[in-house]
Amino acid sequence: MEHNLADGLAFNAKSRSSHNALIDARESLTYAQLDARVSLFAQHLLQRYPTPGAIIGICLEDHADHVAAMYACMRAGLVFLPVDWHWTAHEREAVISHFSAVCVITEKDIPISSCPSISCDLLHQPIDVNQCLAWPVTSLDTDLLISLSSGTTGRPKGPLISHRHFLRRFWTHWINLGLNANSRYICGTPLYFGGGRTFTLSVIFSGGTVILKPPPFQPQELAQLVQLTQANALFLVPTQLRRLLASDSLVQSAFHSLQLLLSSGAPLTPSERMQIKSQLCARFFEYYACTEGGGVTLSTPEDFDVHLTSVGRPVFGVEISIVDDNDVVLGAGEVGYLRFKGPGVATSFYEDPEESKKSFKEGWFYPGDMAVLDEQGYVFLRGRSKDIIIRGGLNIYPNEIEDVLKQLVDIDECAVFGVPDEQLGECVACAWVSHSSIFKEELIEHCKKYLSIYKIPQRWMNVNTMPRNSSGKIVKNQLKQMLLKQVIKS
Repeated sequence: MEHNLADGLAFNAKSRSSHNALIDARESLTYAQLDARVSLFAQHLLQRYPTPGAIIGICLEDHADHVAAMYACMRAGLVFLPVDWHWTAHEREAVISHFSAVCVITEKDIPISSCPSISCDLLHQPIDVNQCLAWPVTSLDTDLLISLSSGTTGRPKGPLISHRHFLRRFWTHWINLGLNANSRYICGTPLYFGGGRTFTLSVIFSGGTVILKPPPFQPQELAQLVQLTQANALFLVPTQLRRLLASDSLVQSAFHSLQLLLSSGAPLTPSERMQIKSQLCARFFEYYACTEGGGVTLSTPEDFDVHLTSVGRPVFGVEISIVDDNDVVLGAGEVGYLRFKGPGVATSFYEDPEESKKSFKEGWFYPGDMAVLDEQGYVFLRGRSKDIIIRGGLNIYPNEIEDVLKQLVDIDECAVFGVPDEQLGECVACAWVSHSSIFKEELIEHCKKYLSIYKIPQRWMNVNTMPRNSSGKIVKNQLKQMLLKQVIKS
């Protein structure tokens, strides 16, 4: 395993050739079959694009060929660029052009105009063995992929991830999560997203079995799949977990047998964490992670009993500190900028020195989160640095207020954000979702017990649902616009 992550697949093809590597709705592939498909795909790519490090877009649906295409790029010494097949043509072309992809592997009905494309069907065509090229010489420091960290809005940022970065992320999966050759892992999220992609590649590298179950699906479908495949590991995002919590007890009981139920992408409320642990799976873990660094901290079932509002402690190999505006390390309990470093963390954005200089400093990555670190090493997020509310010159951290409100059983969700104020610059606003008829006066009285008067929201908005992005995170800017429109109308 010294040269390329695809070597792990080749090793498994020899040592456990008949073991199921990959199962989707259309087919089931053993390690020998998957390895053969990867070599075929890689030869097609290598013969067309023999330049090491050339960027290949992958714009495919969530099936076995998508996984094979990623491994084919590895084997051929190429860099792959994930492209979400759900995007509009404008969004696709903007990302493909920005990152200078030389080619895009697509479904046959997805048009690409900014560069050549190869239909996935074409990669299945046989190649004369006498025309096969030798695999390029690569190392673990060879570039592996450009993984978008800011979606398709604004200026796209793509951290450059090497084979070594991914291998070290795999280490944390083995050490902290227990994913290994015995795993029967269901990927319930799109392969375009970092979590679904990384855990899938990790389990295959380890010699386990991956079952692809891309959304949308009903809770009952997923429950039946867990039982049918005897799955022992499952990754879902919070939105999906909330649907499971809303399902009946028979459906929920199907997840009791899991050895690992993992969530990431957006925070869950304390009550949701306890409900998932008690109603769905006692072995529930929550990951704080990002595209640039992979897993950063982990909350275990035991951690939920001690620090229910924390995102956990650093995973193996990751070091965290909290610093001020001048990068001076702060003490336990002080709010500052979270930064972290480790062997799985990227060191720059692809061909973007300006953004790289802001986010990568002396080996540390700054994700833009404000946080507190306690004496035991637990991390408590205090919101995005750009979300800090400055009221009359005082810094207010939304997460602190949200944590107080989430203590109320009548609050399903809440989001705190700043809105313009003529006298103070900004004032504190809160949107909340409730299954009962709790009123803002009751929320204010609760806040008075725990918060200084200047931190208590002055503007309130009751909503039926929270606006979310594709990762399940609440879009506070949309809430801000909704509230401002209400004020104008009134």
